[in-house]
Amino acid sequence: PQGIGSPSVYHAVIVIFLEFFAWGLLTAPTLVVLHETFPKHTFLMNGLIQGVKGLLSFLSAPLIGALSDVWGRKSFLLLTVFFTCAPIPLMKISPWWYFAVISVSGVFAVTFSVVFAYVADITQEHERSMAYGLVSATFAASLVTSPAIGAYLGRAYGDSLVVVLATAIALLDICFILVAVPESLPEKMRPASWGAPISWEQADPFASLKKVGQDSIVLLICITVFLSYLPEAGQYSSFFLYLRQIMGFSSESVAAFIAVLGILSIIAQTVVLSLLMRSIGNKNTILLGLGFQILQLAWYGFGSEPWMMWAAGAVAAMSSITFPAVSALVSRTADADQQGVVQGMITGIRGLCNGLGPALYGFIFYIFHVELNELPMPESSAGGSVVAQYHLQQNSIIPGPPFLFGACSVLLALLVALFIPEHTNLTVRSSNWKKHCGSHGHPHSPQAPGEAKEPLLQDTNV
Repeated sequence: PQGIGSPSVYHAVIVIFLEFFAWGLLTAPTLVVLHETFPKHTFLMNGLIQGVKGLLSFLSAPLIGALSDVWGRKSFLLLTVFFTCAPIPLMKISPWWYFAVISVSGVFAVTFSVVFAYVADITQEHERSMAYGLVSATFAASLVTSPAIGAYLGRAYGDSLVVVLATAIALLDICFILVAVPESLPEKMRPASWGAPISWEQADPFASLKKVGQDSIVLLICITVFLSYLPEAGQYSSFFLYLRQIMGFSSESVAAFIAVLGILSIIAQTVVLSLLMRSIGNKNTILLGLGFQILQLAWYGFGSEPWMMWAAGAVAAMSSITFPAVSALVSRTADADQQGVVQGMITGIRGLCNGLGPALYGFIFYIFHVELNELPMPESSAGGSVVAQYHLQQNSIIPGPPFLFGACSVLLALLVALFIPEHTNLTVRSSNWKKHCGSHGHPHSPQAPGEAKEPLLQDTNV
């Protein structure tokens, strides 16, 4: 088979690192170009762009996963990385085309789905949790380091150099897949012709959502996930723009915020989560995580000073324990042959939120007239604070209304989670779903790139 060596987790890790390192470099330049391209209704347009991308990813992820079962992983790794990184050089060529292609690229922006399938092909079930953890840690490492590097290079040499460097890294990733990545799907598991049929039930993005109401406990868990992840997905799409243009953060401060938040989240999801699970139990850990998320979003909503954003960021890191705890609860309480079904429902809900959340946040910013009516902010802290104060005078009561809405949504999630029993057996009637998910030991559930922090939801042996 083409490639260097035997298929391994390290091939998948390098593909993920290079793709998201390239995009991480563009964090600061993207915020500037977004404001310059859409000086009016900036938050609304940002929400629509990210919302369209998220919804397209939700719709296409199961289909691409099913096709990769038939035609192999390598070709779809190449396809998803190419189209996900295609908008990068357009940032300096044509900003309008840049954002248009970003929206449409959501159809193929499902690299993680293919990577998890690749890992599942080459690992045993008892190895899969560690392998997914390595992929997740690599993703986090790329986003912890690259925004700071991009901000520094942009300040020293200009944003054009950053775009060229990001384009070069994306091309390196494509070349690595072509030359070095071997096919992971055994030849005997693939049909002889490219015209072989695929399972359209497996390719249905709504298949998992249709089964939610079959069990009351599953319904409670999925409602909790929806109400809590919807504001989180919206927050990811707009928060760094909010820091940059409304709160007066410099590019370097935004990059430092991402790095600190990423490091604290890794600590929270490893050391703190382990201690809490042993001391207060699974359900109470979920409730505690939701409580931290309510506090964080309320703090973002009412915060009017940069130090408040930093303090709320520390709380946000603690709120990241919620979804690993939900995953563990589902895995512990579901029957062994039901893991893929229930986990697929949760990832389907989260994939849907990745489309709805950004659009919802952009719309709420628009309703409350939180707009960017000034020129791009000076890089000096003094100039930034003047512009920030101008905006905050316009919206002095609630500087960040979508975050306050998000806090109310998570409060509802907390109330729903109170009714989830600590110990129960989930029974979801889905023989066809189990058959499709069991063929390769992993479900092809919808998963957008922003979902990398929870790859264990794809695992059947958590």
